[in-house]
Amino acid sequence: MGYLNSVLTSSSQVHADDGPVSGGGLSQNGKFSYGYASSPGKRSSMEDFYETRIDGVHGEIVGLFGVFDGHGGARAAEYVKQNLFSNLIRHPKFISDTTAAIADAYSQTDSEFLKSENSQNRDAGSTASTAILVGDRLLVANVGDSRAVICRGGNAIAVSRDHKPDQSDERQRIEDAGGFVMWAGKKTFKETFLITYVYIVYLIGVMLKGTWRVGGVLAVSRAFGDRLLKQYVVADPEIQEEKVDSSLEFLILASDGLWDVVSNEEAVGMVKTIEDPEEGAKRLMMEAYQRGSADNITCVVVRFFSDQTGAVGTSSNSIPIDHGIVQDRSSSDPST
Repeated sequence: MGYLNSVLTSSSQVHADDGPVSGGGLSQNGKFSYGYASSPGKRSSMEDFYETRIDGVHGEIVGLFGVFDGHGGARAAEYVKQNLFSNLIRHPKFISDTTAAIADAYSQTDSEFLKSENSQNRDAGSTASTAILVGDRLLVANVGDSRAVICRGGNAIAVSRDHKPDQSDERQRIEDAGGFVMWAGKKTFKETFLITYVYIVYLIGVMLKGTWRVGGVLAVSRAFGDRLLKQYVVADPEIQEEKVDSSLEFLILASDGLWDVVSNEEAVGMVKTIEDPEEGAKRLMMEAYQRGSADNITCVVVRFFSDQTGAVGTSSNSIPIDHGIVQDRSSSDPST
């Protein structure tokens, strides 16, 4: 493939089961810096994974960033983290037709994950929100409800769409494939619809607190894995391209542990005044926790440097900097 050094820098993720982790780095060409922060939050298990990676491909410095939120266990999210970007940079059209390469890499990774699962493990799945930086192009792709938001000219702009079963086009696609969408809580109707007064009252309570789900089970309409729902829950990404210019300030990728309690505008406002992207990612993670997020929380921030700003050097001979991983194992509470 003509890589410069295969993987020049990578987050080498330490899984955050024991508490929050964070880290960051600077690209070799000095044109962008990145930071990440991840925490189990209020949950006892961790199903979020992330990737921050800089590769050299055919003489180009390429940034690859992703957030992967698992469900039904961590297997799918971990697999996608370990394989998606490797599949992408090996694609023969990665540079010449990056959009097609991304779509193919998503499909390949999903197919290979499903083949790797045994008959007892059929319910694991994962969202993905990824950002690929190639030259002056930023390509954002996603499946599920992990979201990507940019700050351009001081404004918050969502560059991905949460894939939910109640969206008219998603619902139509699912129904055309023979599936159905229904309102349900975290338990299925089969589990809760017992014909007694007590359980009817309980079911009403579940419905009032529920959400729209594919087959009454899954709250996202696109994902990796989910073998039992694969006919309806596809891993076809929506891809959006943005030009990297002087108006593009930074990008936020995050799992729904952030977006369930923090709006796009609030997130951009919090990060805007923080130059260090690692500190920005930590600020978002801590804010989500303090606002009562009930989910794992993972945030990645990528800050772009215009050639005109003089903020950092843009020489291809810039010395790579990687801040590494700073792990706090003293507490699972990111607010401490």
